[in-house]
Amino acid sequence: MFSPAAATPLGTLTGIGVGPGDPDLITVKALAALQRATVVAYPRGRPGQAGWAEQILGDRIAPHQRRLPLDFPFVTDPAQLQRAWQQAAAQVWTLLAQGQDVVFACEGDLSFYGTFTYLAEALERAHPEVVIHRIPGVCSPMAAVSALGIPLTKQGEKLAVLPALYSLADLEQTLTWAEVVVLLKVGSVYAQVWPVLKKHQLLHRSWVVVRASQPNQEIYRDLDRFPQLDLPYFSLMVIRSA
Repeated sequence: MFSPAAATPLGTLTGIGVGPGDPDLITVKALAALQRATVVAYPRGRPGQAGWAEQILGDRIAPHQRRLPLDFPFVTDPAQLQRAWQQAAAQVWTLLAQGQDVVFACEGDLSFYGTFTYLAEALERAHPEVVIHRIPGVCSPMAAVSALGIPLTKQGEKLAVLPALYSLADLEQTLTWAEVVVLLKVGSVYAQVWPVLKKHQLLHRSWVVVRASQPNQEIYRDLDRFPQLDLPYFSLMVIRSA
């Protein structure tokens, strides 16, 4: 009697945070998941450059593992982003449907403004049966304050994180209630932020960390001496009002 072959079990997608730059900041659990995976996916870098998560992993991606760079364009157009997330999800699903386990490496922590979130959401919409695991990582504010030698928060302090400063009113309002403010990607707005800090007498209580935890990390203190700074993409500011 003919017996149909059993369906191929689905592979598992595991998102791992690989930290902000120092390869040693990957967790033991994330490293174990990486080593078990058949396929290692990560955001593709700019033309001619490896993606940052790929650079962090380096030779921890074994020769026998398949590399899968996925395209997540550096744009803000919602329609274009949706198409990119759906295309990436389709590529990953093809492998999962074949029973292959895929690890997606995301710099920092995958749930802290991480690209993995969009991939996972697109997969869950298209294929509700998908199996997804998430392993947290070290995010850039944690690495930055460690480099500065200060706590991020203590006791009852309130913390605010602004992913990108689109309005100075956002910062002004936040400073009225948060004792600690972190500005991500501060390079593009530094010249506008500096006068606000001066007005609130916070220049001596603010720091800029560039490429936190990376070998070429830079730290700027006493910001009253730096009304102008040419900062790269991976720059953040920590402001403490107390």
